[in-house]
Amino acid sequence: MSHLIIVGGGISGLSAAYYARQAAPDLKITLLEGDSRLGGKITTVAEDGFLLEGGPDATVRYKPWAVALMKELGLEGHMVGTIPARPSALIHDGNAAQPIPPGLQTVVPGDLRAMALSPLLSPFGKARAALDLVLPKGSEGDEPFGAFIVRRLGKQVWERLVAPLSGGIYGGDPYELSTLAAFPQLKALEQTHGSLIKGAIQQRKERGSREAGQLFASLSRGLGSWVNALETQLSGVEVGLNTPVERLERVKDGWRVYTPEGSLDSDAILITTPGPVTARLLEALHPEAAQALKNIPYGISATVSFAFPKDTLPMRVGHGMLMAASAGFSVRGFTWTDQKWAGRAPEGYGLVRGYFSGVEGDENALAGLAKADLARLWGHVPEPEHTWIFCWQQGLPQYTVGHLERVQKALEAETLPGLFLAGAAYHGVGLPEAVRMGQEKALKAVGFLRGEVPVASSY
Repeated sequence: MSHLIIVGGGISGLSAAYYARQAAPDLKITLLEGDSRLGGKITTVAEDGFLLEGGPDATVRYKPWAVALMKELGLEGHMVGTIPARPSALIHDGNAAQPIPPGLQTVVPGDLRAMALSPLLSPFGKARAALDLVLPKGSEGDEPFGAFIVRRLGKQVWERLVAPLSGGIYGGDPYELSTLAAFPQLKALEQTHGSLIKGAIQQRKERGSREAGQLFASLSRGLGSWVNALETQLSGVEVGLNTPVERLERVKDGWRVYTPEGSLDSDAILITTPGPVTARLLEALHPEAAQALKNIPYGISATVSFAFPKDTLPMRVGHGMLMAASAGFSVRGFTWTDQKWAGRAPEGYGLVRGYFSGVEGDENALAGLAKADLARLWGHVPEPEHTWIFCWQQGLPQYTVGHLERVQKALEAETLPGLFLAGAAYHGVGLPEAVRMGQEKALKAVGFLRGEVPVASSY
């Protein structure tokens, strides 16, 4: 019987195990995870009537892979959208909070009237953004995302709108993101329509409105219930928790995987761990691929959630607030969790979550920074009755310029027979991309074990 070992029990690894099992019911599959639990950054806490997420709190509907997997697992009846709110969120420009203009496509204005009426931009900022309609298109080559947006829409649109929106998706400095790696669809809009705004308007017409809570999807019992559902479907999969992989070795008939518990032999191996971990495992096997992975920067990410008696809080608008670039806040943004999702806090309580990226500090320091930012927004901050803090040292890969070349070099490791790579380091940091990569590489591994001709990647 052929044996597939999957290294890493985050959503990529879990998806890979699920789809490999569906495709090959008789295949021996082992899933190894260094932590004491599965799910990676998906961390749902149910405590004292509160339901909160330590990591991601939702997936987007317009990228279908995560939602499709939820439905396949029988979770469709538990899927929920956000509580309707207008505006859905605000952006603080350093002086005041202004509503995010409706009609955005990804992070680009797709409604000229909404942009013209938005108090987020000054008359000059709006006029500069409108030049996008007549400016010549740039080259097809890569460039920093901030430079791309400033070139098309101006500095004010970047600082007050696009930077806070994109900074909540990727780690690190959003200005330094690779446009082709992080937002290839926007580069395509420029090349196809000659204008981001024209392209966004057309895209909005084709997609229809995504307002009224239909952009995001979560589960009524939290995303942790998705992890639980996946676990129950891993029939016959051997799961090793607290089992980090220390070393890999090529042997005559496949692979040998070394763990603190001993070694395991397999015919194929699928690695879904963060880039630095994967680099360490590949160093002796494919030094060039390992170096490429080392060259993908990672940043710390963290969330801090506070529970307050609702009568101690000021009025909160919408689902939360993002912070403009250079506005002087430590957090990237706050989510008013009890106003975004139904059933997340007991009656009479508010639940507030702050998100950090690239900020150093222990748990007490992060909680202090979040409180200081709330005090700046509200004038004062009451003492929370509960505090939950989650921090990941290797939180998110940063897709800086040159990322696609680094990924291409890293994936050359897959020329080693029976080795496959997936995860956030490569082609997308969101839950849908994680599921997609896990599924694709699992099916390729199964095909390899069956002796089938490899299929080219869809990326």
